[in-house]
Amino acid sequence: MTERRHLDATGLRCPLPVLRARKALQSVPPGGVLELLADDPAATKDVPAFCAETGYHLLSQEATAGGWRFVIEKPVR
Repeated sequence: MTERRHLDATGLRCPLPVLRARKALQSVPPGGVLELLADDPAATKDVPAFCAETGYHLLSQEATAGGWRFVIEKPVR
C-alpha cells in the first residue's frame, strides 16, 4: 500500500509552501505521496515548477473551497 502523508500549508505565503513540501518529502518513502494543501495563488505555479526541477511527480492539482490541493509522488529511484 502506498504511504500517504498530508501537509497543510494554508496561510503560508511563497516560498514557504514549497519549502515545507520539500522538507516533508524527505521523510516520504520512495513511491509514497504527499498531499499538500495551500491557499497562496503562487503555489499554482511554484509547486509544478518545484516538481519539474526536482524530479518529483505532480500527480494532481485541483482547486478546493479554500485554495488548492496538490498530490506529489516521490519517485522510486
